[in-house]
Amino acid sequence: MKGKISRYFVIPILITCVLLSGCTFGTGQNQGKGALQLTSSPSGAEIYLDNQYRGSTPSTIAGLEPGNHTLEFRYSGYNSWSTEITVTTCTSQFYASLSPVSQPKSPIPIEIFTPSPTQTKVTIQAGRDPMIIGDSNLFSGTGAGTSSVLLTLYGPGYYSNGVRLSEPKTNSAGSWSYTWNPGTSIQSGSYTLIVSDVKKVTSDRISFSAIGGGEVTISANSYSASRGDSITFSGRCTSGAPNVVLVLYGPDRFSSGVELGPLSVMADKTWNFKYKLDSTMPTGIYTMNVYDLPKTTSGSMQFTVGFVET
Repeated sequence: MKGKISRYFVIPILITCVLLSGCTFGTGQNQGKGALQLTSSPSGAEIYLDNQYRGSTPSTIAGLEPGNHTLEFRYSGYNSWSTEITVTTCTSQFYASLSPVSQPKSPIPIEIFTPSPTQTKVTIQAGRDPMIIGDSNLFSGTGAGTSSVLLTLYGPGYYSNGVRLSEPKTNSAGSWSYTWNPGTSIQSGSYTLIVSDVKKVTSDRISFSAIGGGEVTISANSYSASRGDSITFSGRCTSGAPNVVLVLYGPDRFSSGVELGPLSVMADKTWNFKYKLDSTMPTGIYTMNVYDLPKTTSGSMQFTVGFVET
């Protein structure tokens, strides 16, 4: 992913609101009204709907007029968040993950270069984005007006203050390349590689991510269910991947696996998925596999549907 790096890092306000279930229409005095079921991490966040305090999470707000409303979450020590939502004649479930207030991290230094009358220019591109921890990554580009280029890498852990990787030479066509092979010692996360000419007249940069070196787990709120029931699967993903995929194996039409997802990994590195068993679900033992994208780690669990003879 290319893009300019801003002078300062801003810790983003992370909020995930996921519609977890279908519509439930109101009855009685709430006929034609909407409702919201609100939860948050951390629990106990103050809820403001249209700038009016409506309690704290977890909470259900019923009897709402359909249409546009402003929803806001506040919690001491955490960044507040608000957005416009549309209320329908349904009961909708929203989950919010709030980010703690913290001091800005030290920014990656921005090197300022003076234009050269010789039109010195360098470029860079990455062979893999994201790259999997344990693999290598080929970086290449051009270096017009310079005999070699300097490569400096910024990222988590050892690379937080910048590490000079190499000084590859340009060939007769003005091109250069460098293969980075860090092994399994690096951390997952976002990295920025800066290339400049040896006199630091001009520069270019590229951002990429490294995924792996972690695990993905899975559990369920029930390990035995009947047709028509719902099972909520959840877990953690610490590989740095933004998504996980579930694959369900079982009898008959599930023997080759049915893929579910991809599912987003939330800011606290957790994921969850609610699966409803239809009325034609074969009785038997099922296995639910989970893996991160792009498949650096996986996990699995078993559950039963209906009565299983022994």
